[in-house]
Amino acid sequence: MELTSHATSSLSLLAPLVAIGLAVITRRVLLSLAMGSLVGALLLYDFQPLATLSGLASRLIGVFWTLPGSGGTGVGEANTWNLSILAFLLLLGAMVAMVTLSGGTRAFGEWAREHVRTRRGAQVTTVVLGAVIFIDDYFNSLAVGNISRPLTDRQGISRAKLAYLIDSTAAPICVITPISSWGAYIISLVGGVLAAHAVTDITALKAFLEISALNFYAISALVLVMASAWLDLDLGAMRRHAAMARQGQVFDASRGEPPGNLTIEEAEGGRTRDLLLPILILVAATVAMILYTGGAALSAEGQAFSLLGAFEQTDVATSLLVGGSAALVATLALLWPRATVRHRTGLALLRGVHSMLPAVYILVLAWLLTGIISDLGTGAYLASLVEGVLAAQWLPMLLFVLAGIMAFATGTSWGTFGIMLPIAGDMAAATDLAMLLPMMGAVLAGAVFGDHCSPISDTTILSSTGAACHHIDHVLTQLPYAGLGALSTLAGYLTLGLGGTGLLGLVVALATLALAVAWQHRRHKRPATA
Repeated sequence: MELTSHATSSLSLLAPLVAIGLAVITRRVLLSLAMGSLVGALLLYDFQPLATLSGLASRLIGVFWTLPGSGGTGVGEANTWNLSILAFLLLLGAMVAMVTLSGGTRAFGEWAREHVRTRRGAQVTTVVLGAVIFIDDYFNSLAVGNISRPLTDRQGISRAKLAYLIDSTAAPICVITPISSWGAYIISLVGGVLAAHAVTDITALKAFLEISALNFYAISALVLVMASAWLDLDLGAMRRHAAMARQGQVFDASRGEPPGNLTIEEAEGGRTRDLLLPILILVAATVAMILYTGGAALSAEGQAFSLLGAFEQTDVATSLLVGGSAALVATLALLWPRATVRHRTGLALLRGVHSMLPAVYILVLAWLLTGIISDLGTGAYLASLVEGVLAAQWLPMLLFVLAGIMAFATGTSWGTFGIMLPIAGDMAAATDLAMLLPMMGAVLAGAVFGDHCSPISDTTILSSTGAACHHIDHVLTQLPYAGLGALSTLAGYLTLGLGGTGLLGLVVALATLALAVAWQHRRHKRPATA
């Protein structure tokens, strides 16, 4: 039986602090996640050793299989969301291995050398791809990474920079786009908040669009990532990785192979289409399944099909699984006639699956830790800190900071949305209802900021995997960019609090960002040291 005497108190912060602190200090992500989970379990089970070990074991099993008495029935049921995401990772690894074996990756790299001839071109192409593939952050991170990696490797761009470019065009795009898995989820939450406070003069969709314009961090992050790509701007620790990449070392080899990186001898005769066709099939099949599963859910509820409704009701995990399966089958069918590829298919598939195992281990332990953090009530404790603290005009700035801390500590932006948006609604109703939309915009902004900084965030983990970058390298190199975006966001919300409009706040945020980028670009011209 769980004892939660330490839940929803300052001690509930201990588990995420241990995990995040150890990750930064030791750079051993698996150890850090495991220790954070252990500390959290000790708190949950009142420091009873046997109960703690038993609880950890059952929770680890629960990542894959929901046991009776924990929400399941009978003999339990499969945790289909987690299993589908893990299976998609393994399928993607197998597909990438086949594409690499075929020579498609090398052929695409040669094509890129002819058509994308500059570092700027490779980085801008990655950013544009990230903006175009906005359906879901998981899908964005993995698909864009596998398309862009040959481009950036050829131009001597570090995998850490690639991971940043991917991560900063995943969540920031998804959180302001209504036709995405994120947008549909947020619109449903916003609709609930509006209904709870009898706000009838604006629809949930229109409110979402206005809130998106008040999400200063997402907008700043997108502007910053494009500026970083265009100016080849490397901040902080990214400069060391950039210096190594220019010497041909695109990732830190001293720590071994990163997740998703493959060393396979490529067959002769590879063609660019050997890479592009599987990726196109992956995109098409996944999008089709997103619409199909969403439409089926709408039909089951007796509702007419609508694009926005389909995205709201879709089963993203199943869609990714089906899309990944279709892409792998298509890749095998495309390459099977080539004897030089067919004879080495088995080994390539095994290597592809094996290359994804480190990412699977990290993701499983991250899910274990975030489940424990949820039961400790870390998010609820942090949310309780803001009640009755400041006047309404300062609350957007405060909510941005709090949502950022919550997402950083819990590793989940969606969980932060679910907790903080209703709280923002209650606070606006109790102070000034006119501040409702700015306060909800600040919550979304803070959640994405915290997600960008957190080493236990699944989006951050998958961005590392998509770029084939060591996870902790991605976390540490992305922090200066996230901090710069947060600084400009605070300036925007400060302006809003001083009586400015949302438009003026956005202008101030972007102006602050532009000045900071100009200053950093001037400093960046100095020689970097390895």
